[in-house]
Amino acid sequence: MSRSGSARQNAAMAQKTLTTGRITLVPLSDDHLEGEVELDADPEVMRYLGDGRARTREEVEGSHRRRLAAAGRVPGLGFWAGLVGGEFVGWWILESPERADQGPVEGQAELGYRLLRRHWRRGLASEGARELVRHGFEDLGLDRVFAETMAVNTASRATMTSVGLRYVRTFHLEWDEPLPGSDLGEVEYAVTREQWLAARTPRA
Repeated sequence: MSRSGSARQNAAMAQKTLTTGRITLVPLSDDHLEGEVELDADPEVMRYLGDGRARTREEVEGSHRRRLAAAGRVPGLGFWAGLVGGEFVGWWILESPERADQGPVEGQAELGYRLLRRHWRRGLASEGARELVRHGFEDLGLDRVFAETMAVNTASRATMTSVGLRYVRTFHLEWDEPLPGSDLGEVEYAVTREQWLAARTPRA
């Protein structure tokens, strides 16, 4: 393929703006930093993440730079900021696997989401996640989408199930500062392209 042809293909696979009934999902940018700062400063939001504590502004700025860099690793993948009526409500992500136990990088992506607490229990997490699953299979040609959370995070597990992901396994990671419930492990949920297509096909 010529250099110009390759450039056209990469442009076509660049992160797209996506829409659902209520949410506009736009590629994460510096415009969304203040929303990220508010999001990660809430200890309830961070309860099952990392060491479970709220983040300082300086820490979020570092995380923001790493989130922006995710879009440059695999064409079409990255972080999306979710806007409802122009207001930042949280972010969603599709990114390639990072750990060896997550399987091959090519053909699959990890789904994630994080919402401001005042927008919880409105079905927004699943609405945005469902659109990213569709985007992954229909637009990006992925073979598999998976997600992970702590086994005790029942709310996130319910969201995974609601968008068509199925329980795959329970596993344990080593943590310097284990959170309450870490002894029960982490869980992986996933859906393949074939499973997703079968669920969308009406039965006779």
